[in-house]
Amino acid sequence: MDAKRLIYRVIATFGFVGYLPLAPGTWGTAAGLLVWFLIPWHSFWFNVILVAVTFFTGIFASEYIEKRIGEIDPPYIVIDEVVGIWLTMTIIPRLKFPEDLVMIIITFAVFRFFDITKFKPLRKLEMIGGGFGIMADDILAGIFTAIIINLGMLIL
Repeated sequence: MDAKRLIYRVIATFGFVGYLPLAPGTWGTAAGLLVWFLIPWHSFWFNVILVAVTFFTGIFASEYIEKRIGEIDPPYIVIDEVVGIWLTMTIIPRLKFPEDLVMIIITFAVFRFFDITKFKPLRKLEMIGGGFGIMADDILAGIFTAIIINLGMLIL
């Protein structure tokens, strides 16, 4: 395997997390959250830049892998889940680990619900195809999740 292909595979699978058995998207989301909370500090602009850089890198990496193997949106590409949950966490920065563990678990579950069910707006974005299509539906799932969680936190 050449270096370029390896780098794109590492990015697209989020360090090979996407190859974990059964539910690679769930593993990718969990790994994304773990890495998020391992980052020693956050600020709004740092988070926006992190999400944007990872989003565009994910587009190129997933597009490359998709074209290379000839399979549309293979399940082991999980960088989209990582970016989606990171965007969610950027929009709801009040969640801290371990103090807000219950809300973090609920956020995880809501994000996975949107990502798995892919109701109409999400499905339309996914159908764009290519790297952008792979990434875009999870961005919208992240936005929907953040809206739901923020509304829930206002009500509670």
